[in-house]
Amino acid sequence: MYNKTIMVGNLTRDVELRYLPSGKAIAKSAIATSYSYKDNNGQKKDEVCFLDFNVFGRSAEVANQYLRKGSKVLLEGRLVFEQWTAQDGSNRSRHSLRVDNLKMLDTKQEQQQNQYQG
Repeated sequence: MYNKTIMVGNLTRDVELRYLPSGKAIAKSAIATSYSYKDNNGQKKDEVCFLDFNVFGRSAEVANQYLRKGSKVLLEGRLVFEQWTAQDGSNRSRHSLRVDNLKMLDTKQEQQQNQYQG
């Protein structure tokens, strides 16, 4: 079996950094990607995909330090199916991306703009 996903897009929110009881860093955020196409009638359509992701270790700390909402990133990892019980007792689930490789794609000027906006 093979589970590998590569996504390029923009962060939809600032990175949230926490530490596990083991001391290992975990950063959480979400990415938005878009796909444009023409339908059968020739109308331009945009399809947007939102996906939560988790980054671990030193990469999590770097992401927290340099990335802000709107930052452009390339994420490479695997999809994970998460299940939990909500406070109201309902069963919830979602797919998220467990990131193995993160690349920042913003130019220095874009990074500075994102830091001033945050």
